[in-house]
Amino acid sequence: MRKLKVGIIGAGMAFEKLHHPAYQELTDKFEIAAICDLDPAKANFWVKKLHLAQEKVYSEYRGMVVRDDIDIIDIMVPIELNYKITKDVAALVAGTKKWIICEKPLASTIEEAKLAKELPEKYHVPILIAENYRYNEETNIIRDYVREKRIGDVLYFVQNRVVNFPEDMTANKFPSTEWRQYPEFPGGAILDTGVHDIAGLRHIFGAIEKVQGFGYPQEYEFAPYSVICVNMLFKSGVIGQFSFYCSGKEMQRPLVGLRIFGNRGMIFLEERDCGTINIAYNDGTFEQIAYRPQRGYYNELLNLYKAVAGEEPVSVTPEMEFGDTYTIFQILKSISGEETLPVDLEVDYIPAYGAARRAQADNSRYLQH
Repeated sequence: MRKLKVGIIGAGMAFEKLHHPAYQELTDKFEIAAICDLDPAKANFWVKKLHLAQEKVYSEYRGMVVRDDIDIIDIMVPIELNYKITKDVAALVAGTKKWIICEKPLASTIEEAKLAKELPEKYHVPILIAENYRYNEETNIIRDYVREKRIGDVLYFVQNRVVNFPEDMTANKFPSTEWRQYPEFPGGAILDTGVHDIAGLRHIFGAIEKVQGFGYPQEYEFAPYSVICVNMLFKSGVIGQFSFYCSGKEMQRPLVGLRIFGNRGMIFLEERDCGTINIAYNDGTFEQIAYRPQRGYYNELLNLYKAVAGEEPVSVTPEMEFGDTYTIFQILKSISGEETLPVDLEVDYIPAYGAARRAQADNSRYLQH
């Protein structure tokens, strides 16, 4: 199949640090053909870096997305604009063969999120949600081990996620952006960052029956709570606790990370960039499984390319991402209302890739001990 030509909406940090490096690895499959940003300096920087003609830089996206030489529109904008711009683009390219990539979460309100999940059907436009945690190698390996019952029946899990937002605000990191420091969407960092962890948990364990949340209020504007603790019951019967601390550090090592307890063993991932998943079995044996960190961005683009070619379905759809986003909204509602709330109506779902793909992976990743 020929190279797919991409139009970029939003040339900020997400493009620079996440999407552009993945596109660079896939130059045989994608070509960035045009770029749009409200900030002329940002747009012009990328025009020079990507060696684009000046007529391929835009300050307004509508003219760019209808170009005949654009196959893919990759949208990377502040959360409060996700639904509005994705809806506009979907309407503009309806009836064509163009595809859309949209960042997580779907929208800044539950009402907009409900509308967003209907966009592919309403406009007959395929949309992939760039939820990299569902494409990360470690998430998929753990999901497969759980579903193959490598540690027996899973009984419960503990996951603790820590983000030092106050310190990161002064560094060249995502919290340094003004729209994250003064969010125009509920939950702030809890929605923006915590939705990744919820996506990972739902990817591993499936649909959620209900959640019960508690929060420690704070005065910072980037999030209403410095920490949330959530009791979770999945429809599979798995129970567990998810905690998200966004205002400090976790100093002691090893980190709490993600620990999954089964009746025949335990899975431990210290943090997503550590490169090793530890499996300890009740008979005293253990495994260490090596993986490549931060491969979600590459894998999501590869999935898109294969979906366009008709080789596999889109793995993360707006409907699936709605469940991740809705879970965060229900957690926030549970905290404020001091109640236990339902989440998923469906019994379960199994993404279209997993064990079969992992079985074909390089066996050198697996280090038996």
